[in-house]
Amino acid sequence: MVKQDVIIQNRAGLHARPASMIVQTAAQFSSTIYIHKEDVQVNAKSIMNLLTLGGAYNTELLISAEGDDEQNALSAIVALFESKFEE
Repeated sequence: MVKQDVIIQNRAGLHARPASMIVQTAAQFSSTIYIHKEDVQVNAKSIMNLLTLGGAYNTELLISAEGDDEQNALSAIVALFESKFEE
């Protein structure tokens, strides 16, 4: 299992468009990918779960991935956050 902290840097937070980008990216990998906010853990392949997370601007999250392609999966999801979801 690999993990990395990220901070939501786009001003609008984790709304529908970024959540959709996460789901589309996560679906490309066989690994199980979770996003953690405090005590809550959600599946990164579920848009409904991501939207209930309530990720606002400057919120710190933990991304974890486990599986055959876990490092590539983690890197791809982290890249989305670092690019501010291209906003």
